[in-house]
Amino acid sequence: MFVRSNLIEVGRGPIENYVLNAIVLFNQGYDEICVKGRGELISKAVDTVNALIDRLGDTIKTHKIHIGTEKRGRKILSFIEIWIKRTI
Repeated sequence: MFVRSNLIEVGRGPIENYVLNAIVLFNQGYDEICVKGRGELISKAVDTVNALIDRLGDTIKTHKIHIGTEKRGRKILSFIEIWIKRTI
């Protein structure tokens, strides 16, 4: 499995944790990060990006969105990857 250090995989934790993780990544020097949600957590990934945009305003924008499916064990899960980019 390929691991990216600029990837935030949304899980069962509070949305604010993922927002804070994204802010930390931007502060560490990443200009672009990916928020990924699988299955029933897709909507939570979207909510995370919207909360991040509400918090940081015009300093970030959605760069690209990738949707698809992937095999996880015997299951096939839908996923969304939302790439956000710092604009300053």
